[in-house]
Amino acid sequence: MNPETSGAARKQSIGQIALVVRDYDEAIAFYVQKLGFTLVEDTYIPEQDKRWVVIAPPGSTETRLLLARAANKKQASRIGNQTGGRVFLFLFTDDFWRDFRDYKAKGIVFVREPKEESYGTVAVFEDLYGNLWDLLQPKTL
Repeated sequence: MNPETSGAARKQSIGQIALVVRDYDEAIAFYVQKLGFTLVEDTYIPEQDKRWVVIAPPGSTETRLLLARAANKKQASRIGNQTGGRVFLFLFTDDFWRDFRDYKAKGIVFVREPKEESYGTVAVFEDLYGNLWDLLQPKTL
């Protein structure tokens, strides 16, 4: 079997996930100031009258969020409900209780309180638009 065609030699990762937002600056303020994410890039693209805004949790080396301002009514209708009410993103942490207390102090709304599960400690919070996130400290970390 040829490793180039079988996939054995591949290395892939999810580089960015687009998160539809209403406004770049309000989204940056929430994710950077309240959640402590890093602003990786904020570049204006004049030809398209948009910005390329990339953020990442502290210590993240691969997956990042692209804050994508809704460009039309259909996209705007998805703001805050990109997954039909299911948890959308999973924020892994090395210290659940540190982050949980910090987020609560900053006004982050938790819709499911902390719970010990077989896979780790988890609670569900809403972002500024209502998207649901798991704050999760896996038992393997």
